Amino acid sequence: MEEIGELNGSSQNLAEEESTVDKENETNELIVLDPDATEVDFNHGRIAKIENLECLTQVEGLYLRWNLIKKIENISMLTTLRELELYDNQITEIENLESLVNLELLDLSFNRIRIIQGLDNLVNLKKLFLVSNRIEKIENLSKLKELQMLELGDNRIRVIENLDELINLESLFLGKNKITKLGNLQSLTKLKLLSIQSNRIVTIVNLEKLTNLEELYISHNGIQAIENLESNTKLQTLDLAGNRIKCIQGLSSLCNLEEFWFNDNLVEDWAQLDGLHGSTKLLTVYFERNPIQKDVNYRRKIKMALPSLTQIDAALCR
Repeated sequence: MEEIGELNGSSQNLAEEESTVDKENETNELIVLDPDATEVDFNHGRIAKIENLECLTQVEGLYLRWNLIKKIENISMLTTLRELELYDNQITEIENLESLVNLELLDLSFNRIRIIQGLDNLVNLKKLFLVSNRIEKIENLSKLKELQMLELGDNRIRVIENLDELINLESLFLGKNKITKLGNLQSLTKLKLLSIQSNRIVTIVNLEKLTNLEELYISHNGIQAIENLESNTKLQTLDLAGNRIKCIQGLSSLCNLEEFWFNDNLVEDWAQLDGLHGSTKLLTVYFERNPIQKDVNYRRKIKMALPSLTQIDAALCR
């Protein structure tokens, strides 16, 4: 990708005549920008401030990952932008994005953001990434009606809420938060993927309206029973690994299931595999670190019970 724009950084690989030395003898580079460039890559640039980008009249992608930026600023003129990546910086506030009405992808992951705000004008946004920030509440997203993917993993969220207006959402990631209950998802009827791994959920509930769900990742919670999945007949991947489940049940309606991740549970009775007999399309299962793995005929018994399999744990079937 062509580098375009004038930004102050700390690299020292430019010509001497384009450099100035400050009082600490650090070299500030002057990057010559191409006004016609449509993509700008300043990843790993040690850039501390966004500035001097006025000439970028055609830019559609601005990539500023892994820098030292503390504030979103001086980009209001970049109205042609479709993708803005500020992953892994030091940003504390979502601001100064009002004019970027053509933005379709915004990545603010791995920053220091506490509040979701300043997004109301981004009515064309399709993908929003806010992974690994300090967010405690899902809020201020109601205007983003075109949003298809929302990634809020690794934050401090306790309640699923304020998603009712996101009727076009297809993928929702909420892993590694502090969520105790599944709820407030009924309006997300187009949802195909729900990831809520590593939370504090103990019961599978309130998913009956998600009839288009194809992938459900709910591993590493405190679930003890498989239940309330009768309406989710389009499920192809079900991840229940790392829970406290002894019985494989409640799956008879999942005739499209292809992958069943169930490692690190408490199954000790081989008869429990009968609970998967209705899933005739099943190709992959994970049962390692269940008590049944202690059986010397572990793999052979799984294959005999589920003849459609092509993979057991990490190994292909022979």
